[in-house]
Amino acid sequence: MSENKLKLSDIYRAAHVLKGVVRHTELIAAPKLNPECDLYLKPECLQHTGSFKLRGAYFKISQLSPEEKAHGVIACSAGNHAQGVALGAKANGIKSLICLPEGAPISKVEATKRYGADVCLVPGVYDDAYKRALELRDEHGYTFVHPFDDPLVIAGQGTIGLEILDEMPDVEAVIVPVGGGGLISGVAFAIKAISPDVKVYGVQAAGAPSMVQSLKNDKIECLSNVSTIADGISVKEPGVNTFELCRQYVDEIVTVSEDEIAAAILAMIETEKLVAEGAGAVAVAAAMFNKVPVKGKKTVCLVSGGNIDVTILSRVINRGLIKTGRNYAVTIDLLDKPGVLAEVSDIIGKLGGNIISVTHERISVDTPITSCTLRLVMETRNAEHIDFIRKGLIAAGYQILS
Repeated sequence: MSENKLKLSDIYRAAHVLKGVVRHTELIAAPKLNPECDLYLKPECLQHTGSFKLRGAYFKISQLSPEEKAHGVIACSAGNHAQGVALGAKANGIKSLICLPEGAPISKVEATKRYGADVCLVPGVYDDAYKRALELRDEHGYTFVHPFDDPLVIAGQGTIGLEILDEMPDVEAVIVPVGGGGLISGVAFAIKAISPDVKVYGVQAAGAPSMVQSLKNDKIECLSNVSTIADGISVKEPGVNTFELCRQYVDEIVTVSEDEIAAAILAMIETEKLVAEGAGAVAVAAAMFNKVPVKGKKTVCLVSGGNIDVTILSRVINRGLIKTGRNYAVTIDLLDKPGVLAEVSDIIGKLGGNIISVTHERISVDTPITSCTLRLVMETRNAEHIDFIRKGLIAAGYQILS
């Protein structure tokens, strides 16, 4: 750590300050998400602001001096830290200004305003908002509340680790989302200080692997660009403090794809009735798709947030349906004659598929004049069911183009 080394006593002090402020999110058994391990969820998506970020932000603000509070606070965020700072500032009777990336979900922007903060939208991603926040801090004398690379913020996030151990002392593995690294730094530090044998795994989106790359090359690296539906962990560069803590206390950090994140969001909605945002779902995605070695272990996945923009939720669900074999699109080469479409529909129906979309194209330079192409989208049960339907169509003499 840099100037203020993190101590376990800081995390216990944060737990005391946050008592009555944050919701104690009890573990939820989730065996359907991965039957090969004893899986539980830590649902920080049910926190007051819909995210764990309230913990670190509130604790940091509570420790400011009267002079610092008088100047007000400024922060940068992809959305969740913004809400935590806004609520923490309002509760402490001080002003707050939040710099958010221009592309932040509208729901997060509006929620930040509702908690009483002023908002400055900045073109680009989180790192661009960060630079603008520092400029405004220097211009106006605000106190900057860093979203992850601050010992007090990290201590606040570490209270989650205390809660997990308190409720499940025999936990064997904890899986944590990673963006800048504040959450996993606090959680890993707390857990390893008390129960060093517990494995702590981190998860990043494949489109924003800043901590993975930095640890791989043993130095902090800044990515040229990031792109992921997990906007809450879309960070180009990890922090100095968080990099060191991850290097010391985290056992491994892996990545998950966009399709795997979407599948995890869908699975939690269906099996656990929980709505998670992309960043909140990456830990579950890692467990579902066996990205970390938790088979047979008592495992906790930290669902870090649930502030997903409803305008993209349907697209995420569709991606999840495709990834898990629940939706299937097939293109078939047909003879252009009466009754063929009905025959294909009848075969698919008998094989258990439910057609939801039909596109029939006669004019194509890629098929014979007497042929046409038929694209069908159908509801299916899983990948095995899709294979069953494909084989049934082929057995009936139909040529599958894609």
